[in-house]
Amino acid sequence: MEVKVGVLHTSRELTIESDLAPEAVEALVTQAITTGSPLRLEDTRGNVVLVPAATLAYAEVGSPKRAGVGFGML
Repeated sequence: MEVKVGVLHTSRELTIESDLAPEAVEALVTQAITTGSPLRLEDTRGNVVLVPAATLAYAEVGSPKRAGVGFGML
């Protein structure tokens, strides 16, 4: 699923493909905001993104990936 994170004082957002469930991402964002600890997200390739909670503007959680559409002969 796609997760977009906005960071204060930057014109671009971070876009991450994650294997986490939407509820899990929401819980991580909520924890970062309430505790002040950095938001830590891991993408599908194992890369880790850390965003300081004080600079977190928003997080947009997309829907889980759906299976691709195939083309067949009629």
